[in-house]
Amino acid sequence: MNQTSNQFLRLIEIMDELREKCPWDKKQTIATLRNLTIEETYELADAISDNDWKGIKEELGDLLLHIVFYAKIGSEKQSFDLKDVIEGVCEKLITRHPHIYGDVKVENEEEVKQNWEKIKLKEGKKSVLSGVPKSLPSMVKAIRLQEKSKQVGFEWDNTEQVWEKVEEEIAELKEAVKKGDIENIEDEMGDVFFSLVNFARYLQVDAEQALERTNRKFIKRFTIMEETAAINNKFLHDMTLQEMDELWNLAKSK
Repeated sequence: MNQTSNQFLRLIEIMDELREKCPWDKKQTIATLRNLTIEETYELADAISDNDWKGIKEELGDLLLHIVFYAKIGSEKQSFDLKDVIEGVCEKLITRHPHIYGDVKVENEEEVKQNWEKIKLKEGKKSVLSGVPKSLPSMVKAIRLQEKSKQVGFEWDNTEQVWEKVEEEIAELKEAVKKGDIENIEDEMGDVFFSLVNFARYLQVDAEQALERTNRKFIKRFTIMEETAAINNKFLHDMTLQEMDELWNLAKSK
């Protein structure tokens, strides 16, 4: 623990020095750091998806740097400092885990989540959905919205009911396509996606991860198609759909 504390203090000292002496670090604001933080978060997500522990370690370090950086700017603005950030999250964890630090009894993780949402409402949250960031990617946001609403019992009874909802939404999408109303088509398409995300959740499948696996699979197979065509001195845009389909099947077999 002492070594960890020493390294953490070293990071703070380096941040202080860079903020004072480095032209780039001196110029940064919370606004200029925002996009960089989002990028670092996605890089961490990539490392996690790749099960790249070395990459995870490096990206966590980058995110930790950003946290220290924001706290440094906060202290300069006399809004908060790193101590306030750490103290705040410690108090939050204790308050929201009464089954550990109080006399509340829970049977499983679902009851922990339900208590968590109840406590947040007592803290002043106006809705159980208010903790879902507006800027989250739509797929992830759908997952979080469904997980949140589940905590108050807004949930189907079984998987069959959820699949029936998927089929209902697909039928409504087909009807919208027949009518040709693009705005209605978009609405119904969104409903289909949302219901499929919900179905994935009932199957205990991470919809975001499932789609990302398909994305990576498509990239891999399509790249093989391009490479195979190049070996034969061809380009995909000069080939027929049937020829490309044959390359696709070849890529799948590999």
